[in-house]
Amino acid sequence: MTIIDTYLQDIDSKQRSELERIRTITKNAVPTAEEKITYGMPTMTYKGKSLLHFAAFKDHMSLFPTSGPTEELTEKLKDYKTSKGTIQFTLEKTLPEALIREIINLRMRDIDAKS
Repeated sequence: MTIIDTYLQDIDSKQRSELERIRTITKNAVPTAEEKITYGMPTMTYKGKSLLHFAAFKDHMSLFPTSGPTEELTEKLKDYKTSKGTIQFTLEKTLPEALIREIINLRMRDIDAKS
């Protein structure tokens, strides 16, 4: 078991399944991504930098890709509650895989630009 598995074991099964989907999409998009817990949340890293965080809450789940992607994708995220660096979603309105991949690609671009 990894540290993220430990986090997920205490999450509602439906939310766990959704967060596992995000984790799998991320690992497929970035096979070198590493996993850890940061700020109490599952975190995927790329080149030692935070790629994205994700977490479950009582009434929603959130993806935390930093402010760059949330600002750049404002139009595509208009159906979700967002704030600086945060995207909230629910089981009824999940994030499409294509959008998650786009967020990941933007984060990788930002990290690569700073390397």
